[in-house]
Amino acid sequence: MTQKINKIVLASGNAGKVREINKLFAGCGIEVVPQSDFNVPEVPETGTTFVENAIIKARHAARLTGLPAISDDSGIEVDALDARPGVYSARYAGEGASDLDNNNKMLEELQGIPEAERTARYWCLLVFMRHHNDPVPIITQASWEGRILEAPLGDGGFGYDPIFYVPTHNCASGELSMEEKNKISHRALALQAMLEEFKKHNFID
Repeated sequence: MTQKINKIVLASGNAGKVREINKLFAGCGIEVVPQSDFNVPEVPETGTTFVENAIIKARHAARLTGLPAISDDSGIEVDALDARPGVYSARYAGEGASDLDNNNKMLEELQGIPEAERTARYWCLLVFMRHHNDPVPIITQASWEGRILEAPLGDGGFGYDPIFYVPTHNCASGELSMEEKNKISHRALALQAMLEEFKKHNFID
């Protein structure tokens, strides 16, 4: 008989991600807790793809907490930058870079690039592991199309949200409410796909 899941450790200390994921999982009886609640240290992300990094992080969190773990590896790729920064999105401007540092570096690199060539997309890849030796992790992924603005707008979200223009809503991601973002973002779509997988596996009702 499949065991229901009611608590998952998120292999991240990113408060923004914890908030977004808990909001999306609200109502299905799952509590998502950050690995920082268990003093789990960050693990080096040595993979060259989102899926490799997500598996490394989920396995690490599951092993140290004994709980099922979910990990998100996400980033942004910009066509004019040959799909950079990709898996290096969080440390685009160097190790320990702030969101502002990363945004400024991107705006600098895209200076003079016309609007039509500033196309970009966010990617989110999610991995769920029932335990650290899980041989069949559940993997879902989704993307969110947009383009890079010439200057930041809004103070919502995190990461590249202030400079990521969302054509469907004619504003920056940083100007969206969390409710709106949670319907359309790359992470929202990947999490919705993950919830569907949970239902298929009878992890939730």
